[in-house]
Amino acid sequence: MKIVVVGKGGAGKTTTSAVLARSLGRRGARVVALDCDTNPNLGLSLGVGDSETERLLTLRDLLDEGEAEHAPTFGDILDRYGADAPDGVRLAAITRIENPEPG
Repeated sequence: MKIVVVGKGGAGKTTTSAVLARSLGRRGARVVALDCDTNPNLGLSLGVGDSETERLLTLRDLLDEGEAEHAPTFGDILDRYGADAPDGVRLAAITRIENPEPG
């Protein structure tokens, strides 16, 4: 299952995403949360903390600036550029996925 949360700024997308991700994680679902927002705060809402959220944003910026290598697969994205959040959620802050794998 894939769920996308979209809407206008200030509508509660980040809060809704965090509650949904952690709720599904608590029920045993494998949850990958992708923060694609231009103002990424999902890490804070998920509870990974300031320093880990900042680390993910720094990695994302390095990729965008061409100073880091893109991961070839989705699994590599999560391994290289992800962080574990509470309740079994895996978080990655990204701007795009190039050549996504189907499924």
